[in-house]
This record gives sequence, structure tokens and C-alpha cells, in this order.
Amino acid sequence: MNQLYYGDNLTILRQHIPDESVDLIYLDPPFNSNRDYNILFKDESKRESVAQITAFEDTWHWDRVAQATYEQLVTESPITQVSTVIAALRQVLGANQMMAYLVMMAARLVELHRVLKPTGSLYLHCDTNAATYLQMVLNAVFGPQNFRNTIVWKRSDTHNDARKRFANVSDFIFFYTKSDQYTFQPQYVPHSAQTLSDWYQYLELPDGTIRKMTKDERRGAELPPGARRFNTADMASPKTRKNLIYEYKGYPPPEKGWRYSREKMEQLDSEGRLLFPANPKGRIMLKRYLDEQEGAVIGNVWTDIGHLRANNRESLGYPTQKPIALLERIILASSKPGDVVLDPFCGCGTAIAAAQKLGRQWIGIDITHLAISLIKSRLSEMFPELGDIKTIGEPADEAGARALAQADRYQFQWWALSLVKARPVQSTSGKKGKKGADQGIDGVINFFDDNSGKPKRVLVQVKSGKVDVSTVRDLRGTLEREGAQIAILITLESPTSAMLREAASAGEYQHAFADERYPRLQILTIKQLVEEGARPHMPPPFGTFKRAAREKRHLAEQAALV
Repeated sequence: MNQLYYGDNLTILRQHIPDESVDLIYLDPPFNSNRDYNILFKDESKRESVAQITAFEDTWHWDRVAQATYEQLVTESPITQVSTVIAALRQVLGANQMMAYLVMMAARLVELHRVLKPTGSLYLHCDTNAATYLQMVLNAVFGPQNFRNTIVWKRSDTHNDARKRFANVSDFIFFYTKSDQYTFQPQYVPHSAQTLSDWYQYLELPDGTIRKMTKDERRGAELPPGARRFNTADMASPKTRKNLIYEYKGYPPPEKGWRYSREKMEQLDSEGRLLFPANPKGRIMLKRYLDEQEGAVIGNVWTDIGHLRANNRESLGYPTQKPIALLERIILASSKPGDVVLDPFCGCGTAIAAAQKLGRQWIGIDITHLAISLIKSRLSEMFPELGDIKTIGEPADEAGARALAQADRYQFQWWALSLVKARPVQSTSGKKGKKGADQGIDGVINFFDDNSGKPKRVLVQVKSGKVDVSTVRDLRGTLEREGAQIAILITLESPTSAMLREAASAGEYQHAFADERYPRLQILTIKQLVEEGARPHMPPPFGTFKRAAREKRHLAEQAALV
């Protein structure tokens, strides 16, 4: 089942994902949270609004596609309530970017509802700007009776620049199910220090002695060796049960009777789980050992998982990356080992990496080759046993590569860089445009071949059009100017003999320790890379973004997150 798809998730869902085949869906739909959201509510026919729109691929626009999708939802949606809600929102919001976003999301949510099993769940992650409208669409698709939670994730600390409103430090995660028969396992965190101090005040020593803890012990002082900490629970029945009203070892029963039968009481007594009071008229209590408790049940406000910072070992440098602990919590709560997890906007692949780690099957979809490249690299580094990960929708030969280059040269460039596991020079946010300070450089591969700790660089340039000896000469000049060790030219067209001679004249790079030499300027064609399995000749290991930490093994199940 494990499968990556490149392309529009709406098309892929309709063409590749069968009805009721997925157990859990997590989606974090892209939206430019850094833009001024006032723009979203201006009619796009106004020139001043259009002038403010920056080139951001994750921004939705009201265009012919949005209009056609809107009309299809209103006239042909298999879910009647969706037609009603979308038509009403159009009346309220008009034709603007927010409405385009909601229309495109509604079409995808209808398909996600179709592929979800009757026992399945969906978690939609969003920020506060579109949350109100998204929940209206979710209610229309899944039914308000299948809404389970709004999870509030506190992702960051407050900022001093919040002068005219409270600082926005949280995201919402909407939790819906397809029916009232769904998978859910409560998750736990350790009890707080205050809870432990207030409630777990007794110690049972190895010799059977029971005493109250000292203040220092409750504040964290070391406990006697072998001591077990516990609290006590009332054993009175909440309702009158005449058959449970009996005297036990001379102690009178509670007014409404015991919670347990005499047989169960005797079993608990034999196991040493009853605490008898010194007063013969007192109440027998049940001992609850701390080391047997699962912890505090996690509620719908999550403050214990922070957002990723640049210096986090887990961070890959992808701007919308979520902590893997966040996805692990969701997957553990709403799926079982072997279940299928789908992420239709999988970005850098956190959801599918968590699914693989926890022994689930997974499906990932993304519309950029930049994301697909990062996901493949991340999975191969975390889980080497997966081997080569194929992607449905990527070019499989030279003809497919030419078609991609003709359709979108940026997507071709990102895809070509992924063939050699190079990091794109452009921002990983997906912005098109300038390549930055390193003119003529499309990607970089870092490697280490000495003990200095300083990475060495392989510069990569991708060409989808005409190339000649001047292309190689310019790249050689860039190699010298940047002080890099190796340069690679990836081209759709075959190199001329003059190009090969110019590349050879750049000389060789000597490995710092090994008796190994590498051509300083290499030319690789797309045909060689895709159809013949060629790879750059350079010191290992190849580097992509930041390397993902390798998982020693993936488990069938993981203990509750702490």
C-alpha cells in the first residue's frame, strides 16, 4: 500500500483511491499565513487587490477553475448539504481568494469523505484565519453529529509585536469521523508535579509498611529504595445495590453498598490492594499505585508539543513542517497497526514518516516535485529498509521529462535536482523567481570528507533547453568563483564533444583521505539519470535538505507519548 503520488490531489483521489479504503486522514492544507488576510475579502476584479498578491503557489485565486468547481459543487455534489453551504458562502463572501480556497477545499473534502472507511477519522489542521469557514464546510460534508473535537495546538510562545490584539500562538485541528463507530484510543501524558504532590501522598515500603510521604519527598526528594507511591480511591457504590451491602472483616459497608462483590473484594485483599483504617468504623479504601497508572488523559488543548525551531534535530528546513510527535499522537489515537493513513497535502512528509514509524500503511500526495523529493529523501534516511521509493506521476523516461519541462520548468528543475538528491537554492516555501546570490546554481549537495566539520559542496545546474560549450564554461567559472569542489550540469540535451572536452579540462577533485579522484565538472543527461541509473561521481554520502534522523526500527505500536 505505501505509495507516493505527484500531482493534484483531487485528480489522484478520483482516479487512484478506492471508496472506503482509508482509515485515517490528516491534512494541513497550504495557505499563505504570512500575507495580509484583508486582501482575501477584496473582489479580485479590483486592480489594486491583484497588485498586492505576491507569487505564492499556495494562494488560491477565483478564476475559471474555481468558478467551474463552484458550479459543479452546487449542481452535482453527492452531498446535498455541501451544495447548500457553498452557495450560501458565495452569497456572503463573493468571488475572492477566501471563497476560491473554500470551494477547492470542499471539492477535496467530498472525495476524502468518499475514500474514508465507515470507522475512519479525519483531522484537518488550519490556522485561525479560515477556521470558521472551513468548519462550516466540514459540517456540511461529514455532518455536525460526526464532529468530535476542535483541538487547540499551542505551537509557539507569545510575541512582543502583538500590540493591538492578543498574540496568535495556536492552530486548530478539527477532528471528524465518518460515523459513530470509529477507532479511538485515549492518549496520556505524565501527571503534573502538582497532581503528584496533592494526590499521591502515600508510600508502601518493601516490608509492607505504609506511611505518608514527607514534604521533601512530595517535592521531589529521593524515595526509599523499592518504595511504591500510591493514592486511595473510594470503594462506595454510586447507586444503591442491595446485593453489595455487606460487612467485610468487621468494617461496615457504605450506605449504598460496595462498588465490588465479596469475591472481588477478597481478590483485591489477597493482592494487597486494600487499605484498612485504624478506626473500626472507618472506610476501606482502594490503593492505586502510581507505577500502574497510564498518566493524565490528554484533552483538546495541546501545550506539550512545541513548534520546530531551526536548530531542532528534527527540522528539515521546510517552512510548514510539523513536529512528528504531533502526528504520532493523532495516529496513535485514531488508528491501529496496519491501518492506512492518507495525507493529501503531504509537504515534507511528517504524517507518512510517523505512519511508517508506527507500523501503519500510508499514502502521500503532493503537487510539487520539491516536496516529493524531500519526502523520498526523508523516508530513505529514516527507514533505509524501504529501499527505492517510487512515485506515481513522476516522469519515468526522457519523453516524460520533456513533457514536464514544457509544462513547468520550475517543477522540472526541482524534479531533476531530486534525481541527484540536491537541495534547491530557491526557498523551500515554493516561491518562484530569483536563484539568490549564487547565479547559475540551481541546487547544492553537501558532503564531508575530512574531520574539519565544514561541509564541502557540489553545485548543480539544470538545463531544460539548448546547451553548448559556453554553458559548461560559465558553470566552470561559477565553480571557481564559489570555491566549491565539484559542479554537475544536468541537461535534457546530449552534450557535444566540445562540451565534454571543456568539462574534462576542469580537472579532478582529490578526496581528503581516500585514494579517490572525482571529475570536478560532470555532465549528466536526464536519459542517463532516469533510464540508465547514472549518478554523480562524488564522495558519499549525498546530502539533501537537513538529514532526517534514522529510525533504528519501526514498531508495530509505540507507547503513549510523554
